Amino acid sequence: MKNYEVLFILDPVMDDSEKNAMIERVKEIINDGGEAGEVDIWGNRKLAYEINKKKDGFYVLIQFKANADMPKELDRRLRISDSIMRHIIVCKDEQ
Repeated sequence: MKNYEVLFILDPVMDDSEKNAMIERVKEIINDGGEAGEVDIWGNRKLAYEINKKKDGFYVLIQFKANADMPKELDRRLRISDSIMRHIIVCKDEQ
């Protein structure tokens, strides 16, 4: 299994319970094919450019271990989620 991290930006107008539920949902997706590790909540930050007419976003970083095919599935599921504005998955072993 390789080490990965996913950084995603949630819609800032969501309330705290919705944000926590979305973080848990991402962790469940990761745990289906790997092991979710440390969750680092960066909180509200200003975006470099507007996304959907919003200037701020709620940033969350999750480190995890998974097989090579699991990040593709995670990417697919994050892409179709309406509450996630942007995301990026990075393999830390290839740095």
